[in-house]
Amino acid sequence: MKTNFIYLGALLLCFASCKKEETKVEKTVIETDTTAVEETAPAVAMDSAAMTKAWEEYATVGEPHKVLAGDVGTWTEDLTFWMGPEDKNPQKHTATADIKMILGGRYQEQRHKGKMMGMDFEGISTMAYNNASGEYTSTWIDNMGTGMMIASGTYDESTKTINLSGEMVDPLTKKVKKFREIMTIVDADTRKMESFDTSPDGKEFKSMEIVMKRKK
Repeated sequence: MKTNFIYLGALLLCFASCKKEETKVEKTVIETDTTAVEETAPAVAMDSAAMTKAWEEYATVGEPHKVLAGDVGTWTEDLTFWMGPEDKNPQKHTATADIKMILGGRYQEQRHKGKMMGMDFEGISTMAYNNASGEYTSTWIDNMGTGMMIASGTYDESTKTINLSGEMVDPLTKKVKKFREIMTIVDADTRKMESFDTSPDGKEFKSMEIVMKRKK
């Protein structure tokens, strides 16, 4: 459906493209005894119909978004945490999650609540499928810190998994480290999320597993 916002975005971008079309930039770079002239190629302007079509495609809810919509509902969660590669006594907790689609079915929002180490725990996650990049992107924030985790990746239809990877600043070392997540559709009413962290010596280890069961 064509919307005023799509038309507005298309017209603004079209105007900007047309302005670029009017100007050819020549830049002279002088290096010691050599003079080089660099000419930028004129931008190819898209007509308004093409730009509107591109924006409509970008905003369209498709099959990848339906994968996210399959998680809508209220879930019970069994969480297991490992503090390091050699941790033989992982911590176990329970929580609940309410999942819904927002902004016309374009994004997934998860809200988690439970008890962690005797404290009230709250976390919020969003998941998006970007039609332009062809990737899923997730964000995570909670009341146990002040940072935001961002990861991106793709969906594997054969294994029913979304495989995400990203980087974060370790609050203990203040250094950037890698992490990854695997979200598996086990069956219609079961999900499993596995998180893999990186130890200070660079070894990857499984740091968390969440088994989710949909409430009927």
